[in-house]
Amino acid sequence: MRKILIIIPARYKSSRFPGKPLKKILGRELVLRVADRCKKISNKRDLIIATDNSMISKVAKKENFKVIMTSQNCLTGTDRVAEVAKKINSKIYINVQGDEPLVNPRDIKKIISQKIKYPNHIICGFAKIRNFENPASKNIPKVVMNKNNELVYISRALVPSSKKKSKIQFYKQVCIYAFNKMELAKFSSMKKKSALEKLEDIEILRFFDLGIKIKMVKLSSKTLAVDVKSDIKKVEKFL
Repeated sequence: MRKILIIIPARYKSSRFPGKPLKKILGRELVLRVADRCKKISNKRDLIIATDNSMISKVAKKENFKVIMTSQNCLTGTDRVAEVAKKINSKIYINVQGDEPLVNPRDIKKIISQKIKYPNHIICGFAKIRNFENPASKNIPKVVMNKNNELVYISRALVPSSKKKSKIQFYKQVCIYAFNKMELAKFSSMKKKSALEKLEDIEILRFFDLGIKIKMVKLSSKTLAVDVKSDIKKVEKFL
């Protein structure tokens, strides 16, 4: 059994940005940019790109990354990770979303260490929303946590909110997750999205219905997800 398996789910038919994993950032495909970052802390044997698309598979294999083909019926990236977990045993599964080309390898290590410390929690990253980002954007899921840094809610709406005109520091989700096999099995066993998950289009909300707590871990603020086409230019400028 492996101790840690890093999985990058890469779906071709993104509703907001079709073909996103193969879009080039300074000449290199997005999915490879993410994999390049992940391999800094993992050998290629323990790093898998999970996709439903032969073109993505071909690009990844050409660079000698391991690929597992998953069903086109997977509802989310986490369902894709759960499908891999049925095939490969590991103590910890790390889901690094395939649209995080600036993911910091040290942040992945931090997520892993927190999962070891809190084995009965889902682990998920968060970071400050920076000045050049628009917190009101529906493309940025905002997180609300309690004093124990457990997730209370996550929304595309502007949360938290205040009656007063006080300045609020908003925080965004960073899509690095840690699961164990049982948590992934429960997630995929629902066979459909939960009501809140479907409403917000945020997959981690499914765990609310399953009663599994989510521990949030503060990560580097130097992260920028590619949600829409215009984000490519932002990432290129940052690089």
